[in-house]
Amino acid sequence: MGKRTKKVGPTGKYGPRYGVKVRKRLKEVETAKSRKYICPNCNHQSVKRVGTGIWKCRRCNLVFAGGAYRPFVSTSYRKETGRGPQTIEEEPAEGEENV
Repeated sequence: MGKRTKKVGPTGKYGPRYGVKVRKRLKEVETAKSRKYICPNCNHQSVKRVGTGIWKCRRCNLVFAGGAYRPFVSTSYRKETGRGPQTIEEEPAEGEENV
C-alpha cells in the first residue's frame, strides 16, 4: 500500500477543508515541530520536543526552554522568510558626519 499524503504530509487529515494557504502554514509548523535538531551541548542531532517550549537532547539529557515549535528562536526569522516589512537604510549626505 502506497502513501496517500506525499504532497500534503501531516495536513492530509484535514482533506479539502480550511484552504490551501492555511494548510501549507500548518505543514511548515508541524514538520518543524517533529524533526530532530542539533544539541547546543553535545552537537549531536538528537534534540526532540517534549512539550510546548520544552526541548530535550536524547543523548546528553540536556533539557532547555526554546520556542514552541523550534528550539532556537531568533528575531530575524521574519527577515529570512521575507514576510516582514522591508527596511531601507539611508546613507548620510556627503556634508553630514555621524557623531
